[in-house]
Amino acid sequence: MKSAENIKKLQSPASHVTPEVIMTSDSILGVGMNIYELRGLKAEISFSQPDSTDTEVYLYSRSCDFTSYDPHENRYLGSLVVNGKELATNISRLGYCAMANNNVVIGVARDEKVKDYCIENRGSFFRQFILISNGVLPSRFYLHGKVERRAIGRIGNKLYYIESHNKEELWTFADALREYGFIDAIHITGGTDYCYYRSADGRLHDIGDANQKGKKHKGQGTIPWLVFKKRKTFVAIYSCSSYDDNFPIKSPAAADGRQVSRYGLHPE
Repeated sequence: MKSAENIKKLQSPASHVTPEVIMTSDSILGVGMNIYELRGLKAEISFSQPDSTDTEVYLYSRSCDFTSYDPHENRYLGSLVVNGKELATNISRLGYCAMANNNVVIGVARDEKVKDYCIENRGSFFRQFILISNGVLPSRFYLHGKVERRAIGRIGNKLYYIESHNKEELWTFADALREYGFIDAIHITGGTDYCYYRSADGRLHDIGDANQKGKKHKGQGTIPWLVFKKRKTFVAIYSCSSYDDNFPIKSPAAADGRQVSRYGLHPE
């Protein structure tokens, strides 16, 4: 997906879809996978691991890689932008995930146009290794050995989170994703790290090592968690329907208390 196309997607009004995560389990080329379709969700980067009581969260996982749990020694690998603030910039990893205006896209690019758009629009962005680009595997993989694998992938305009059932070589995992039909996919670190997803009925379901459930990760404040949440709908309630010099329109309030002008929602 070209940068200009993904920026256009980020600019588009978010679709009104019931928020949910739909999990299916499948196997292809001998690789077993759990595949989570992400519907009606926005995404953000958080340095706090989501709590199971947060009903706004529908799925979360790791995002970009980093060098140390010690914040004084740590550096993030690849570009990282959180709420418009650039924390790292490096294009050694060409895959990316971008979040802005309640939309989420993944892609592959050497340029920083999508990252710059996220900075300008208070969005978030991170880079990761490519698994698939436009239906083609990269000529070289930089991670070796067999471990549990995770990814974010795209089929058409649908976004998915994927985890392998077993330990797999990265090439084997990527090839299975391509054979399954994914057009683009990026690696997600984390292996067996515990996280969860929430089904449409609000119930939580474990992902990863359930023995870690309820335990806060030692990288709190350092790990940039990728968090998929329910989109919020803002409702403006106006105090009058006309305007003149003697009776000005009073600024309405959004559902979360923020003020709305005639030109849209004021940022916080």
